[in-house]
Amino acid sequence: MTAIAGIQHTGSQEMVHAMLNQMTHRGNFWRHIVKNNNVILGASGSKTQKKSAAKLIDENIAQELINASHFARASAIDGTLELTRDALGISPLYYGRTGDGAVCFASEVKGLLAVTKDVHELPPGHRLKEGKISILTVKPNRSAWSGEKNDYIKALRHKLEKSILNRIGDGNVGSWLSGGIDSTAIAALIRPHVHELHSFVAGFAGSPDIQYAEIAARHIGTNHHKLEVTPEEILKTLPQVIYHLESFDPLLIRSTVLNFKVAQMTSDYVPAVFSGEGADELFGGYEYLQTIPEEKLQDELNDILGRLHNTALQRVDRSASAHGLIAYVSFLDEEVVALAKQIPAKYKIRHGVEKWVLRKAVEDLLPEKLLLRKKAKFWQGSGIKDHIANYADNTISDNDFRLEKHLPDGQRLNSKEELLYYRIFRNLFGEFEDLSWMGRTKKTRFDC
Repeated sequence: MTAIAGIQHTGSQEMVHAMLNQMTHRGNFWRHIVKNNNVILGASGSKTQKKSAAKLIDENIAQELINASHFARASAIDGTLELTRDALGISPLYYGRTGDGAVCFASEVKGLLAVTKDVHELPPGHRLKEGKISILTVKPNRSAWSGEKNDYIKALRHKLEKSILNRIGDGNVGSWLSGGIDSTAIAALIRPHVHELHSFVAGFAGSPDIQYAEIAARHIGTNHHKLEVTPEEILKTLPQVIYHLESFDPLLIRSTVLNFKVAQMTSDYVPAVFSGEGADELFGGYEYLQTIPEEKLQDELNDILGRLHNTALQRVDRSASAHGLIAYVSFLDEEVVALAKQIPAKYKIRHGVEKWVLRKAVEDLLPEKLLLRKKAKFWQGSGIKDHIANYADNTISDNDFRLEKHLPDGQRLNSKEELLYYRIFRNLFGEFEDLSWMGRTKKTRFDC
């Protein structure tokens, strides 16, 4: 991982050091800071990134580069600061202004808070230059094929394998493995190309994810590691999770808690890990999507794909970076995404089967029991269910909720669980007059 930070117009290298000091978990083996006219750029990161990063910083570029299409980048050209972010927002990037009007930026909000409380998220696929935000040039969407279903199946398998090979490096990688089709497919595609594959899962004892992950691990042949946790451990972890996540969104936190724990375990074995995020948004994996007419399904998939930077991708990034891991999201490879958008909706949800085309593309790799497994939300499959919500209901009174549910920026908390998270968030970061930078999960009736 890499942390980047900087400031334009006024400021000092000490201010950039202060911002980077708040993000050392993203990598602190090396640190480079340069000044180009009135722009100061800084970056820090892991040992493997030192050489390439040093060259870039000397060229007045600071970036987190996971691969060519997944990046957050800052550059200084002729004294002008330019910020850019990839189309899906795989890597986070925030900006603001100091009290004297200087533009500053950082990979995480906590980095910005070292110099300002003016916080804004740079939207995915956008550029900030000379105070103006514009859309990066994007490739035009290609229309759906008119081919046969087997053409889509074969093409998807090819693109997924290529995506894996482009990220596998020296083979010292692991895979998060919940036993669902997405993570199992990724692990199965990796396995033939590495000497040993470590896989990881966390959940309550006897939870579905623990059970299915063990089935998947035996079938694929991974060196499998499971972490069984208790409700008490989950509650104890909440402050750490909220500190790194920088959010009090209930569905996001609920899904992050165990991801955070499994990332901690992962960091003891490998420096990089594969995640199955993105498949549900590309191929129609959520239950509520079954209720959407076929002709409107792709629009809905595009919408939730565009929200990933504030939901699952934020979870993956912060869980991994908290423990110095690099996280790869192969389903969101540029070529895989482009292909997925060309596949007709009728092959994504077919005869009531979600992610039908993906299941067909990997059916030879997975045991039948997993191929037929229905989608479970991360917090459901792991067994967390309503433990946190019940704790909040039992510890926060109705009167306290009534008095505290209205926030300074006009937002309203929707539950005692959300108030529990907000109290922790406020203790860590203080109150904000504007929380528009903090994304919220899109809720459906299936989330209730």
